[in-house]
Order: sequence, then structure tokens, then C-alpha cells
Amino acid sequence: MHAPDMWKISTGKGIKVAVVDSGVNPDTPSLQGQVLTGEIPKTASYGATKDYDGHGTTMAELIAGTGRGNGLKGLAPDSKIIPVRIAYGSLKDKAEKKLTQSAAAGIRAAADSGAEIINLSFGGAGSTPEEADAVKYALARGKLLFAATGNEGATNDFYRDFPAAFPGVVGVSAADESGTVTHFSQSGDYIDLASPGLNVPSWCDNSFKGYCDGRGTSQASAIASASAALIWSAHPTWTADQVLRTMIDTAGRSWDRNTPSKYLGYGLIRPRLVLEKPDIDPGPADADPVSPGQGGSSAAPAAPDSSAPPKSDPVAKGEEQGDGGGNTPWAIGGVVAGLIAIGGGIAAAIRSRRRGA
Repeated sequence: MHAPDMWKISTGKGIKVAVVDSGVNPDTPSLQGQVLTGEIPKTASYGATKDYDGHGTTMAELIAGTGRGNGLKGLAPDSKIIPVRIAYGSLKDKAEKKLTQSAAAGIRAAADSGAEIINLSFGGAGSTPEEADAVKYALARGKLLFAATGNEGATNDFYRDFPAAFPGVVGVSAADESGTVTHFSQSGDYIDLASPGLNVPSWCDNSFKGYCDGRGTSQASAIASASAALIWSAHPTWTADQVLRTMIDTAGRSWDRNTPSKYLGYGLIRPRLVLEKPDIDPGPADADPVSPGQGGSSAAPAAPDSSAPPKSDPVAKGEEQGDGGGNTPWAIGGVVAGLIAIGGGIAAAIRSRRRGA
């Protein structure tokens, strides 16, 4: 991704990202001053800055972490975070769960905030009319929504993951550093883009004592949200449709744009190619770039993938909301370099390894 080169052009300044998740801890060294606690919608104020899992704080750091205190440096380090807490399965306390809002309410709250981008690093097989209506509400307010597409690809790759599969939500699958879809990443016609999602540092738990080796489409979604923040910051007059269209147009792929891969969608995100072209054509301001007949969340099934990877790799299965990390501690001082390096070979590798995907 050549993050240092991108940061010469854009660092995400002026862009706000709502992280709908397990809460965000604003006191980690990397997030101090990055979380807009004063802009949390009143309906979502309970527990927004109390992360009961560690998952939401990881997503926030991947997006807007500054790297201070040997912490994680995000891809858009000058963007800001608006935290919105929802109830995951890992929230066991009954009293806390009762006070914590649903996913549908969380999406609506994020839509009512000042965030341009909403990151939804959670999901599951079920959907509700309330969630569908909340997504429509957010889209009508001009928000750009990215969501994890699920981590059950190795064992149960037979259902569409929501909210990623809702029309208008950008479903993000996970790729490794070679540009190949990871074994755990789910596939289907709701995959729109792919992003790095393997060996990404994540907080081990809600004690915030150290990072572990994380993996998941959750991380991939957060990095995609950060990429959009870089682009939108460089082009503040663009709409969500225009930001997304340039991400699709510049994505790394060897297949035809109109026949997306069911594993990688329109391809691997390459925000640098957008930032390096200040006169790039973003297309119309109010036309959905993921339209029926072109694949993605609202389209017909993508073309068959003859080069699909085997699905028998014994990866650790994540919880319903996404994989928050493994049990291998990271050397904290190396976290920043790891994020910058990941994805470095994606653009070239995808052309040679994923033909026909």
C-alpha cells in the first residue's frame, strides 16, 4: 500500500469514521485525542467508550491510530473516530446487554452522527427488517458503509453475511500479503472489495495489555474504511458514491470489471492509485457504482471461480462479529512496520495468482 507515500498526500484529516462495534477505548496511547466523545449520539451514549471485548478498539486503531506509545498506527492517522457500542455475543453481562443497543439502533445512531464513513466489522447469517431499514436510512444520509463479510469460509461457507449482504453496504473480504483470499474469508455474490486481513495486530482482550496476531474480515473492513477516509480527505467535495467508484476502478484485478470474483469482488483496494491522480474522474455524484448486473451486494451471482483456494485450512474460527485476534503476542515496537508492510505485494500478485477468480 506504500502508506508513507500516501501520507504525503493525505492522512485522513477532516474525515470522521463511526465504528459500530463493542465500544472504543479512547485511552490507549494510539487513540488519545482521536475519539470524538463529544459527538457520540445521545441514543448511543451508553458504554460507547467502554470496550467490553477489545474488538472495537482494534478497529478504531486500524483506522485512526497515531502509533504513539509504540501502539498501532492506522492507515488514516489524522481521521477521527465516533464510537457506537452494540451488543455482540461476547457481551455476557445481562444487565450490560440490556442497556446496550442493537445493531439496527447502532447503525441508525452512526447515521445521525457527523461521520462520513460507517465501519461495521460484525455480522452473521441472520438479518432483520430493522437492520435493513437502518442501512437504508444511513445510505439516504450519504454515508459510506463498509462491513466484514464473515470468517466461516473454511467450514461453513454457505450463507450470506449481514449487514455486508444488504444492498448498498460494501462487503469486504480478507486477503493475505500475496493477494490471495484467505481460507477463512467467506465468498459469495455480496463480496464487493478485498483488503488485507491476515496477520494484522489486534488487542488480545479488553485488558489492553498487549497485541496479538489477529485475522479476520473485520480487520479487512477497517482497513478499507481507512482507505476511503484517505481518499475522501483528499477530495472533500466528493460523495460516497464517488469515493467508492474510484476505489472500485483502481482495485487490483485480472478479471473483467463486470464479472466480479466471488472471493475478491472488484479486487484488492489500492487507494494510492486514487491519491496519485488528483484529476481522476470520480464519475457521477449520485449513481451507485455497485449496480445490479455488475456483481456485489445488489447483483446477480459472480462468474464461477475455477482457481478457488482449498477450504480445509484449520484456521481459528472467529465469533459472529469477526475474529478479534489469536493468542500470539506481538512485539509492540514492530506493529507499525507490520501494518505498513502488509499488502505491499498485492497489486502484482493478484494479476498472476487470481486469474479467473
